[in-house]
Amino acid sequence: MSNSGIDGSIAAALLLACVASVAAAEPSPARQKELVHLVRQDCGSCHGLTLQGGLGPALLPATLADKPAESLVATIVYGRPGTPMPPWHRFLAEDEAQWIVAKLMTGFPQ
Repeated sequence: MSNSGIDGSIAAALLLACVASVAAAEPSPARQKELVHLVRQDCGSCHGLTLQGGLGPALLPATLADKPAESLVATIVYGRPGTPMPPWHRFLAEDEAQWIVAKLMTGFPQ
């Protein structure tokens, strides 16, 4: 007897769990406006005000396409020790970082 049906079900459940863990909760419209401002101004001071790069790399959909969303969220929340990338966990909840990553990967709002 084959296990392929069970393996397929397990794989589908794991995939769904991964997608759900990265799915960004929608912040309130007022908080979204604050987050957009934070990314444009604070992140933009290193990544460029148009997010096309500077001290830090570009944060455009094309440059982020091959990066795992979970890794990008972790970078925002915890920073990158030994680099200029600071942790933002004092200013953002993890679900807000997930929302930012989702928006960056699809084209960040103005």
